[in-house]
Amino acid sequence: MSQMFKISLPDGSVREMPEGSTPADVAAAIGPGLAKAALAAKIDGELVDLTRPFAGDAQLALVTSRDEAEALELARHDYAHVLAEAVQALWPGTQITFGPATDDGFYYDVMAPASREPFGMDDLPAIEEKMREIIKADKPLRREAWTRQQLIDKWTADGETFKAEWAAELPEGEELTVYWSGTDWLDMCRGPHLPSTGKLDPQAFKLMRVAGAYWRGDQKNAQLTRIYGTGWLNKKQLSAHLTRLEEAAKRDHRKLGGEMDLFHLQHEAHGSVFWHPKGYVIYRALEDYMRRAIDSAGCKEVKTPQVMDARQWEQSGHWGKYRENMFVIPDEAPNTEDDGPLVSDDAQWMALKPMNCPAHILIFKQGIKSYRDLPLRIVENGCCHRNEPHGALHGLMRVRQFTQDDGHIFCREDQIVSEVRDFCELADRVYKDFGFKYAIKLALRPDNRIGSDELWDKAEAELRDAVVDAGLATEEYGWEELPGEGAFYAPKLEWHLTDAIGRTWQVGTIQSDRMLPERLDASYIGEDGERHRPVMLHRAIFGSYERFIGILIEHFAGRLPVWLAPVQAVVATIVSDADGYATDVTEKLKAAGVRVETDLRNEKINYKVREHSLKKVPHLLVVGKREAEEGTVAVRTLGEQQQQVMSLDEAIALLQREATAPDLR
Repeated sequence: MSQMFKISLPDGSVREMPEGSTPADVAAAIGPGLAKAALAAKIDGELVDLTRPFAGDAQLALVTSRDEAEALELARHDYAHVLAEAVQALWPGTQITFGPATDDGFYYDVMAPASREPFGMDDLPAIEEKMREIIKADKPLRREAWTRQQLIDKWTADGETFKAEWAAELPEGEELTVYWSGTDWLDMCRGPHLPSTGKLDPQAFKLMRVAGAYWRGDQKNAQLTRIYGTGWLNKKQLSAHLTRLEEAAKRDHRKLGGEMDLFHLQHEAHGSVFWHPKGYVIYRALEDYMRRAIDSAGCKEVKTPQVMDARQWEQSGHWGKYRENMFVIPDEAPNTEDDGPLVSDDAQWMALKPMNCPAHILIFKQGIKSYRDLPLRIVENGCCHRNEPHGALHGLMRVRQFTQDDGHIFCREDQIVSEVRDFCELADRVYKDFGFKYAIKLALRPDNRIGSDELWDKAEAELRDAVVDAGLATEEYGWEELPGEGAFYAPKLEWHLTDAIGRTWQVGTIQSDRMLPERLDASYIGEDGERHRPVMLHRAIFGSYERFIGILIEHFAGRLPVWLAPVQAVVATIVSDADGYATDVTEKLKAAGVRVETDLRNEKINYKVREHSLKKVPHLLVVGKREAEEGTVAVRTLGEQQQQVMSLDEAIALLQREATAPDLR
């Protein structure tokens, strides 16, 4: 008689199933509808195939398309496998490597057979058609355990040199698995997978582009072709995603930055921004705004050096944990703390700062600090340099030189929760001034970290308590905890903004850090007359000016709030007889603090309207002979069909109100 296992379900019920049963059997026992809808299962919290047998009593949750996160991950993983199968079916001799799911789809790296050129965009329609054929065939996806030698032999026999190389490095004795698609194609994979290819929607994916990729990410290795696709659960989701991509392309900050003459990037300073006058107006307006914000929060602004002795970075821990991302002077500096002394008789290793925190501790350490001096809040609009990989650079969103609104609060243990709460409230006001909704997430300890578990427990609890204290740990604010996502030295709160087309951007952060003050020997004199370590709260709201400006441009599609717009109004003439009046209007607007230009060109007014609309000028003040005689202006507001005729005084008052930055008091 077979052993019976107790399978506990989310609704609290328990089903007894015989040994050898699977989640698919439980789904079938509950009903045919669930059996059809089930895509995978969670056994004791682990996502597995529906056909994975139970090992004993277990907690079971069946995954359906209603569990969108898990269902999408599974579907995208399967689309990647179907892509690889389709390419090999169309072009025998193609070598496959790996293909993971991504945030909005999937990709697979492949090498075309020697008989043809690398794959290109022209090949995508044929691959899509073959993928649909495989999906409609409803081929079962079946898991098998293989030994390492079986894998090596299989891939070597098939001429799959990349797979064979990878298999040879897999650990001996560990369970290794392959997944069959039907009976004629397999891939090496940990899984899990959907029950069959037919669970995918043949109309819910699209191949997007191809790109070059090196085997194992090393440019010394063979070059492969990476085929990217986007995959969803149904056609409606795919259509919505493609619409978002079209809208995102219209809002691309690089495109709008050129049209609006804000900035440019070029290879002579790859990863750094050339700000044009109009773009720098936005930058300065944000700096002024942030200075008002930090003043209102009782912060003091500082400025620290760009280049610091490598011994400081060694002591702080950055040299050992972050060295590959730092620009070092000279280039031959040792890679780790174990490579030898950082200073010799002939040279002193220096590094461009990737962050401001060690320098702020050096400011804190100047003079003796008392418990009465705390909290000490210092902020720097600090320029940092990080050696980001060439392929990761992206317009303003990811650069090598950037400026952070970077602050640090040195405080006592009993001040942590109130300081973090106050910061949460300040960040809330700032993001609402820009019209953003946001989610707050608590990033918890990573595997690669410094400090004891006891200190991490304490730091995580303090951040959690502060958000609760501020009334922000709610579903409305998207409160969530993220295991393993903290910095190596501290947990952190993250602010994730949602833009106008639903994308999220992680910007602001505050981190509770006891490690760095300890490593850099920062202390204050307590009420008891003894030395104590301050707690260091790392905080930023914009994150970096460059990235925040890029987000703003895309969020507003270039139509920035009037107070941020580089040109807030243009006075444009219909006829040359109004030139004198237009000049007078411009001067009065300038006197009122409005950033205004005059367009006296001998062009038709419709041409001028179109041109200034492309440049996203918020207001166009049109004047002709009639307006000059009556002392009025015709105001055309960007995005509105109708113009308003008003007196010059009314127009000045309107623009003056809109050109005033938000009040943070």
